[in-house]
Amino acid sequence: MLKDFAKKNKQFQTEAECLIWNNIRNNHLGIKFNRQYVIGDYIVDFVCLEKKLVIEVDGGYHSEYEQTEKDEHRTERLEAMGFSVIRFTNEELFADIKSVLNSIKEQLYQYG
Repeated sequence: MLKDFAKKNKQFQTEAECLIWNNIRNNHLGIKFNRQYVIGDYIVDFVCLEKKLVIEVDGGYHSEYEQTEKDEHRTERLEAMGFSVIRFTNEELFADIKSVLNSIKEQLYQYG
């Protein structure tokens, strides 16, 4: 069921998700990413399986208290599975995509 939902999410990406995907797909950062990928009980926005890096793009509703709590729990669970998680807001992506990409590169290559 999660795989079907992930497939639908790929068809209906947000503008922010499209922006980041166009900048990380096809090895643009020198490494492969997947989008809308199922990990455990979660569908993550983007993941580099080789480096175990998850990228989440947070729209406005992520700033609501209840969603913030869910996001924190989700991050803890993913980290317990060995993944690093970085989050960016839509506003960060639209304001300065180059800084976002630099942050991703730093995270990807900080351990060599």
